Amino acid sequence: MKILDENKELWNKVVAFHGHECGGLTIGYKVSLYAMELLDLHFSKDEDVVCAAENDSCSVDAVQVLLGCSIGKGNLLFHMRGKQAFSFYNRTTGKSVRLVLKPKPEGMTKAESFAYYQSMEPCEMFDVKEATIRLPEHARLFDSYTCECCGEVTGANWIRIQDGKKLCLDCCQNYDRFRV
Repeated sequence: MKILDENKELWNKVVAFHGHECGGLTIGYKVSLYAMELLDLHFSKDEDVVCAAENDSCSVDAVQVLLGCSIGKGNLLFHMRGKQAFSFYNRTTGKSVRLVLKPKPEGMTKAESFAYYQSMEPCEMFDVKEATIRLPEHARLFDSYTCECCGEVTGANWIRIQDGKKLCLDCCQNYDRFRV
């Protein structure tokens, strides 16, 4: 079975969103298809599908397009570890999985890496593991406050009280006893 041949329309949609074809996008495309298969996932209109990506590479764009995970909806989270690893959660069934990219042969050019990933099936590319991150809670809605220094409206979870004033992180002085 050739994944890209069977889903050319989906691939084209992912490429159109990202702007170009590349190995990273292929990784995200195939990890999304694999997660869909393993967890019976579909495009998430709200927060029923959650992805915790351990990187902020091109691969994440494919996750957004295929699974409907986005920062704005609160169902795309970054657990930055510099790994091509993704934890997916199906809130409807309670099932989850962590998919970790297997190492590729060393010494490949970008073009060779792209061809390599394009030719592989998702089950050949990823180790299937138990999700190690607890299912994140639904996104919270926070009140907003006006920073008493710059006047910009800021979410309550980003406001700090300093000298009795509500300040955004840009205006608040960090407390660090080791910096002079």
